Amino acid sequence: MALIVQKYGGTSVANTERIKNVAARVAKYRENGDRVVVVVSAMSGVTDNLIKLSREIMPLPSEREMDMLLATGEQTTIALAAMALHAINVPAVSLTGAQAGIVTDGVHTKAKIMNITPKQVHGLLDGGHVVIVAGFQGQSPEGHITTLGRGGSDLTAIALAAALKADLCQIYTDVDGIYTTDPRVVPNAQKLDEISYDELLELAGAGAKVMQLRSVEFAKKFGVIFEVRSSMNDNPGTIVKEETKSMEDVVIRGVSLDKNQAKLTIVAVPDRPGVASQIFTALAKAAINVDMIVQNVSRTSDTPVTDLSFTVDKADLLKAQKVIEGLKQEVGYRELTANEAIGKLSIVGVGMRSHSGIAAKLFETLAGNGVNIDMISTSEIKVSVVIDIAKGEEAARTVHEAFLE
Repeated sequence: MALIVQKYGGTSVANTERIKNVAARVAKYRENGDRVVVVVSAMSGVTDNLIKLSREIMPLPSEREMDMLLATGEQTTIALAAMALHAINVPAVSLTGAQAGIVTDGVHTKAKIMNITPKQVHGLLDGGHVVIVAGFQGQSPEGHITTLGRGGSDLTAIALAAALKADLCQIYTDVDGIYTTDPRVVPNAQKLDEISYDELLELAGAGAKVMQLRSVEFAKKFGVIFEVRSSMNDNPGTIVKEETKSMEDVVIRGVSLDKNQAKLTIVAVPDRPGVASQIFTALAKAAINVDMIVQNVSRTSDTPVTDLSFTVDKADLLKAQKVIEGLKQEVGYRELTANEAIGKLSIVGVGMRSHSGIAAKLFETLAGNGVNIDMISTSEIKVSVVIDIAKGEEAARTVHEAFLE
């Protein structure tokens, strides 16, 4: 008898018919004698609609109230999923993140899990119930509802699997597993049988939407092996685990295109020690994650100045602009510009460690197709470039063909 944690994403619970399908799948595991904890996301489109409603009220709402609003999406799904199981005579109980014992820090909209005390979950499982937990949410020590950031239901599932010492963790989505790139952009994308934590971390950080970045970090830290698979069929998915020797034989594992990036450029920043620290400390205090950073060569004058560019998630653009504008008098820069028409294209693979010329081949491929590179970032197993979003999908197809076909 295995203890299984299953997570179902928004498309898997998009309507009542799909919720009934989830209930039927869970019931099959129960029939085999397994104990099941189900983590669900909000129904597809619900979170986006709630954000839209909030912005009709005001452009930058209180983050505490946003958490109160967005948490209702998952709470709707857990109740409907429990009802679907009741309808087929399977005992089930729905729990909010707080009721499941998920304690977070107090950073609204991007809370981090501090601790999980799943006493109530254990009690319900021992009583023969399927436990359905609202993903994406928890509760701060002060008792405030918090959310874990977009894709946070993945993190809920991985963290619960670790806390419960589950035998198996399954992440159900609308695709058969993890592909070499987005199959909606590149029809020739191939499904991977397995991928290492590090490779998936880089792909998630580069904008691949299969898994939330923090959930993969958590899985790696606690050694949670998990499977990404489809809720629409019974095909085997992609196993995510520690790197093995055979993985190094594959030079490039995947290509990712992130369309949700925006670039900010601070023009004519005084080129003196401490300025960059002022800027990025202020952004960090506002819980804004900065990705790629480029500083131009200093322009010589009576007071040397430089331009400083960096990328953030589009969702954080308004907040980042507000933070930087608040520093204008203190820092003394000339102007701040923003560009949302960018994409981040990345190639990832642990085999890059032992193969030279990968970056050169990427640049040559893009140049041959008339794609200009705006910014470059590298790690041991990844190369990322910022390009014009209008050429993003074409560039992704070309790069995938060059490295993976």
